[in-house]
Amino acid sequence: MKTVDFYTRQGCHLCEAALAIVEPIARECGAQLRLHDIDEDFALQERYGELVPVVNIDGERHAQWRVYESELRAALVE
Repeated sequence: MKTVDFYTRQGCHLCEAALAIVEPIARECGAQLRLHDIDEDFALQERYGELVPVVNIDGERHAQWRVYESELRAALVE
């Protein structure tokens, strides 16, 4: 099972749009989805700042700012 880490923050419209793509595809592909609000952790704020949303798959950066369905699905089924 792959792990998808989704880094977000409150009030981020790009984050909301990306999560609407990531959630159903992660569920469909049987991946574990973990949500991280960077505003709750200073280290995450320092690391990701204005880069959110950020999607990592098994610890590797997959997407930043925009998530594309076909690319995410392909990464989760490989």
